[in-house]
Formats: sequence, structure tokens, C-alpha cells
Amino acid sequence: MQEAINYLLEKDTIFKAIIEQYGMPTIPKRPQGFETLVLLILEQQVSIDSAKATFLKIKASQKTVAPEILLQVSDAEFRNLGVSRQKTSYIKALATAILNKDLDLESLPTKTAQQVREELIKIKGIGNWTIDIYLMFCLQAPDLLPLGDIAVVNTIKELLDIHDKDAMEVHTIKWSPYRSFATYLLWHHYLNKRNRTVVY
Repeated sequence: MQEAINYLLEKDTIFKAIIEQYGMPTIPKRPQGFETLVLLILEQQVSIDSAKATFLKIKASQKTVAPEILLQVSDAEFRNLGVSRQKTSYIKALATAILNKDLDLESLPTKTAQQVREELIKIKGIGNWTIDIYLMFCLQAPDLLPLGDIAVVNTIKELLDIHDKDAMEVHTIKWSPYRSFATYLLWHHYLNKRNRTVVY
């Protein structure tokens, strides 16, 4: 991590300012597998805290978060647990892909980030943001910048005064091959500035 941070400090002054103001960021880690992907589906477009609360309700009601179990849960039961109809269909699409062997989660760590993206994007409801976070949190991919993430985009707008996604893409190429670490620093700034604590 220190090597990545040193590299970023040379590339952009914003990182020095973030570390001086808020200290070093946390590197998020989550276990690989189905449970984490279910949690990421729940986190789409809502806060981490609210998604986690829903996830814990599912866990409490089903005891085990496994594809064969969640596939048996009725849509009405999911709704009672606070899961929207859309996200219910995404969770079931993921469970079906695993049970049908269309997706082998255990093989993902041996693949490149691009190969992982190509496999996961085929599943309904799993888009680039979800894949980016899975790659970063579970597979520790070092060079991803999720420009589908509101906190990342807003922090780039605020600190670099860049408001166009294409321009963001161009500016942040110089952060490669450590764009994931740049993302952790941007999140760190975003959360601290708002006095928010997130447990990944």
C-alpha cells in the first residue's frame, strides 16, 4: 500500500492534501463469493448502512445466504425483508447462474480483471459498479476507478474541478496502475468531510 500511496503523491497534489487532513485511508476487504455479491446488489443506489441492515434481515431469516436457499425465497418474503422487486430478480438471476454452473465464483481469483468483468456482466443486475467493487474489495485488484460511484465522482468534481466523466477518465489515467488506492483516498475524503464512518 505504501508504494501505491507514494506513487499517487507524486502524481497529484490532492492526495497529499487528503492525507494531511484526514490521515491514511482504510483498504476495504470483503470475502469472495455469493454472500458479498448479494450484499453488493443490495448496495446499488442506497447507502451501505441501509443495505447492510437488509442483508442482516435476510441472514437472520434464512440462516444461510446460499444460492439454493435464496432461490426458494418467495418474492413476497423478499419484499417483507425490504428487498425491492428489481433487486430480488437480480439476486435470483445470480443464484441461478451459479447453480446452473454458468458462473464459477471460485475461478474468478485466477482471472484478469477484464475476464472477471466479462463473466459477471452477463448476469442481470450486475453492472460495472458492482463488478468494480467486487474486484477491489474481494480480489484486491489495484487499478480500478469506479466512475459509476457517486462519492468518487463528486470528490473528483470538488477537488479537481472536473465535471465531465470523459475528462475524469483522461485525468485519472496518470493514477494508473494504482487507481483503486486513489479511489480509497477519494472515499476517505468524502466520508471524513461529511463526518461519516463506514464499515466495509
